Amino acid sequence: MEKQTIIPSIWFDNNAEEAFLYYQSIFPNSSIKKSSPVVVEANLSGVNFIGINGGNMFQPNSSISFMLICETQEEIEHIWKNLQRNGKVLMSLDEYPWSKCYGWIIDRYHVSWQLYLGKLNDVNQQKIVPTLMFCGPQQGKCQDALNYYETIFPNFKQEGILKYDENFRPNQIQHSQFVANNFTMMAMDSGVDQDFTFTEGISLTITCKNQEEIDFYWNHFTKNGEESRCGWCKDKFGVSWQIVPENIGQLLQNPKAQEALMKMNKIIISDLI
Repeated sequence: MEKQTIIPSIWFDNNAEEAFLYYQSIFPNSSIKKSSPVVVEANLSGVNFIGINGGNMFQPNSSISFMLICETQEEIEHIWKNLQRNGKVLMSLDEYPWSKCYGWIIDRYHVSWQLYLGKLNDVNQQKIVPTLMFCGPQQGKCQDALNYYETIFPNFKQEGILKYDENFRPNQIQHSQFVANNFTMMAMDSGVDQDFTFTEGISLTITCKNQEEIDFYWNHFTKNGEESRCGWCKDKFGVSWQIVPENIGQLLQNPKAQEALMKMNKIIISDLI
């Protein structure tokens, strides 16, 4: 996979390192790369993640889950067994029309995983795929969101859309896959009415080469969206994004930069130097 510039970021109740050590013990080829009191960076089966020690202000929910592609029955059963400990099963590990073996579970840290017996070739060799579920007030808006993201990401490719039966949820999307900036993602409209939607519990961080890139994404997402502090914003569908310079860690080694960041909405790189 090319350099990953979209990084899933999970909000934890001050136990990000504990959570990533747990995932490291379950998922093959996983490791913690950096750890600080605020942020933990990890690579899980080849996909970079960020863990935020943010306290109990936000919590992940199933509006953004992670599709984990397993190529053997043995692997999927092993991972399922481990995630099930102190977790909550949403859909039991079983045979379904779309897979010989599939299950949906929320782990002990409230993170939602869909386990799927399939082929890595079908997901561009990316073992873990963030999946956006449009539900609650965003129900039925998946197609609009796909069209919207296609106008934003310079490198965007639609890789397939499956719609629900016209008698069930007309014109709504049961499953879709797309690539944004060389990162594979999925999206769907919920098949069940839900009472939740996107929150800061799981956000998507975009690492930018320069101020021009930061301005580009920030201006697109906050148009009809919402600004927040320290590079956080929401798009018009309520999905949370963090728009940051790719060397944000290096910049924030300077205490003055940390102080300046706390006063910003959109990040201004020159004010951090």
